[in-house]
Amino acid sequence: MKTLLDGLKLPESARWHDGRLWLANWGGGQILAVTPGGESELIANVPTAMPITFDWLPDGRLLIVDGPNARLLNADLSTYADLRPVASLWNEVVVDGRGNAFVNGMNDFQAPGAIAVVTPDGEVRQVADGILFGNGMAVTPDDATLIVAESYGSRLTAFDIAEDGSLSGRRVWAELGGDHPDGICLDADGAVWYADVAGKHCVRVREGGEVLQKVEADRGCFSCTLGGEDGRSLYVLAAEWHGWENPFGDGPTGQVQVTEIG
Repeated sequence: MKTLLDGLKLPESARWHDGRLWLANWGGGQILAVTPGGESELIANVPTAMPITFDWLPDGRLLIVDGPNARLLNADLSTYADLRPVASLWNEVVVDGRGNAFVNGMNDFQAPGAIAVVTPDGEVRQVADGILFGNGMAVTPDDATLIVAESYGSRLTAFDIAEDGSLSGRRVWAELGGDHPDGICLDADGAVWYADVAGKHCVRVREGGEVLQKVEADRGCFSCTLGGEDGRSLYVLAAEWHGWENPFGDGPTGQVQVTEIG
């Protein structure tokens, strides 16, 4: 893979949006947008270390998860929703085409967590529980299915989405053979790419668990997304991982890496 950008602390939440790769630089409190040529722009400073994740409402407004403070923020850092009634620590967010924002969170890293929905009218409610360290999430283009990476469960889990954001029909979308999926994305064929920190790779799987492709890296892979002019550039957010006690090691090792896929 080619290194597009380095010097990051811990890059997460890869998104392709308006012709650029967007990411959250954990530890730096930043949301950045990076061109295919490697030029970066600071989009927002978020007053927290980690987790920070983000997605967009259908009208283009940016939503930001301030994980430690259990808030969903607007781009100006005002509060869009208070998530504290459901859990105290929040991680990934994804928004469907109706404007329902799904966020996964927990009260304890070692205990099962939950998924909350924030509806366009501001209602916050829990819609799933028993999530084993929820990480990346994706919504299918028809807004019918939410796919969740359960890192501690070594699986991708799917739910049916109702118009009001309720979830039902919970099922295993793919067992991952001991991998611990982190940030995920869907491709045009309906397969999922997932990043794996310990495995130092990104893997493409179809529903049912068949492995279609694997890309190796030289450090832990935290998130991935597809982008570029033809949607065939795989952008990988990678860093050396030293554990929660010392997440940044002796210095910034975070990178944006990119490779072309067939």
